[in-house]
Amino acid sequence: MRLIYLFSIIVFTLLFSGCSTKKVFEPEHTTGNWENTGELEYEIIDTNLDGALLENKKIFTAGKIIDIEIDNANRFISKSDDWIINATIDGNLTLSYISDSEMIERFNLKKTIAIASVKDDILAVLFADNEMALYSISTKELLLKEQGTAPIVVNSKIVKPYFMNDLVLFLTLDGKVVIVNTKLKKKLRSIIVSSEENFNNIIYFNVIDDKLIAATGSKILSFGLKEIRVDYEIRDAIYDNQNIYITTKQGEIISLTPDLQINAKAKFSFAHFLGLISHNDKIYALEKEGYLIELSKDLLKYDIYEVDVDDGYIYVDEKTFYINDEFISVE
Repeated sequence: MRLIYLFSIIVFTLLFSGCSTKKVFEPEHTTGNWENTGELEYEIIDTNLDGALLENKKIFTAGKIIDIEIDNANRFISKSDDWIINATIDGNLTLSYISDSEMIERFNLKKTIAIASVKDDILAVLFADNEMALYSISTKELLLKEQGTAPIVVNSKIVKPYFMNDLVLFLTLDGKVVIVNTKLKKKLRSIIVSSEENFNNIIYFNVIDDKLIAATGSKILSFGLKEIRVDYEIRDAIYDNQNIYITTKQGEIISLTPDLQINAKAKFSFAHFLGLISHNDKIYALEKEGYLIELSKDLLKYDIYEVDVDDGYIYVDEKTFYINDEFISVE
């Protein structure tokens, strides 16, 4: 009994000392308070890369509330081709047309959906078990199904299928870009971004200068005439029509070319970045402890402002960070 007691004391002491010595970002100097802040009318209760679900069950995206209310049992999946896509956990998917709220399409897909997108008459779905499928919206016909490796755990940033002419690019939950042809109804190829066991879903995708740019939490890929992969522990990635900017778990903000060559980097020790915005000639990074860092695009100059940041759901659009029922605008 005495040994058990001593062991408990040691474990408690180690846990307590570990928590008490955790380091956080503490800038030596701040410019002042960031003034461009405010409150939303409704609190955010869920988010994805396209927008936020509000407590009144309406969708907030691109700075405005969409006048479509989703059912209480449904989760907001994505916004795509003027459709709001939402679904229940057991795969009852609903498409609600933004321009005409009376236009609704429903699919009973019978299992959990991770993400989906729409182009014309095609619905592309990535399921939570990493299976990929294409459906006709008008006929509800299954056009293609492709198995994937089921993930154990994933990052919350899940990227919706990307349409490119007759191709659909599935950004999978196991670190691949799977390319399928909608006319031929077949898979053309798979491109591996990374091969980690956990948290290996694609969290960022873009097509830049005829190159596919894809990132997981551990690696970024540039795929064009050649394949280039670079290891980074990535939190966020954005593109400003010239360069790619990423934030890392090491507190770095890095500017990359589309060939993944480093333009510049800035390091903020122990910073935990929540989001990243490019606007006009500045880069803005929101930091967890309550700071907004405003940087020149060459990352050589910066100012640090104090802001209120609470724990909760975060959605970032082109000009604004949204946290719970508050916003921080960079305009």
